[in-house]
Amino acid sequence: MSHELTSLLDLLDLERVERDIFRGDSRASLVPRVFGGQVAAQALVAACRTVPEGRLPHSLHAYFLRAGDPGAPIVYTVDRIRDGRSFTTRRVVAVQHGQPIFHLSASFQTFEEGLEHQEPMPEAPDPETLSTAEELLPRYTELFRDEEIPRRLMKARAAVDLRYVAEPPFGSVGSPKEPRSQVWFRTNGKLDGELDDPMLHICLATYVSDMTLLDSVLLAHGRGGWAVGDVVGASLDHAMWFHRPFRADEWLLYDQESPTSQGGRGLGKGRIFTRDGRLAVSVIQEGVVRVPRGRD
Repeated sequence: MSHELTSLLDLLDLERVERDIFRGDSRASLVPRVFGGQVAAQALVAACRTVPEGRLPHSLHAYFLRAGDPGAPIVYTVDRIRDGRSFTTRRVVAVQHGQPIFHLSASFQTFEEGLEHQEPMPEAPDPETLSTAEELLPRYTELFRDEEIPRRLMKARAAVDLRYVAEPPFGSVGSPKEPRSQVWFRTNGKLDGELDDPMLHICLATYVSDMTLLDSVLLAHGRGGWAVGDVVGASLDHAMWFHRPFRADEWLLYDQESPTSQGGRGLGKGRIFTRDGRLAVSVIQEGVVRVPRGRD
């Protein structure tokens, strides 16, 4: 297992302060605020630690309220909304400096057999044929507004092996494209033994789900994103539905698209498939996508 993945797992291993109160560390991301995927994953970990055994998350709905301070811990308070015969509901509020920065509602279910159908998995090249981050990012160094960004981007994503199927938005500046993007991802290391927990796989996918979902918004307008300084962006809300079992340490295809952008906001929709074609997760997110004055 890579050092970076070990560090991420430590980040998700929250300290229990009281029965339903947890504390998590923070760390800097690519911008001077806590990465949204970290807060979402930590909040889901907090909720998971209060549910009856045998119930896994089937959905979450969240709002990002304030930018998180990477220099301070985050306190997660869990409300036990309901424990039914099959379903459990939890609400989590993340607090820093006495103010809520994030709100999450999650629902859990015991396993049931039922009717099944799904959309087919879209075509995509094998992940082993695609460039790693270490191979890809140096090609675009001259495009970034800061020469340190490629190094910081690799460091921020080092716990995950994430590979773009086509050119990323920072490589498509000035050339609008179809608002669709795909990435393959998996953790940079196997989750064996005590780490082989279905809830941990779900929390890790939650962490990764916030990394690239708004890329398709940027592609539609030929914008490279914050890294090249032509847009200002931040997550506003985030929803996920977990359909079928999956492993975060095996290749997953994240197929993403943007049906609309307007009013300084963009909508991203994603589907996460296992390598053998099972639809595992659906994701929807809206985010701020603003063009700075003088850059439109």
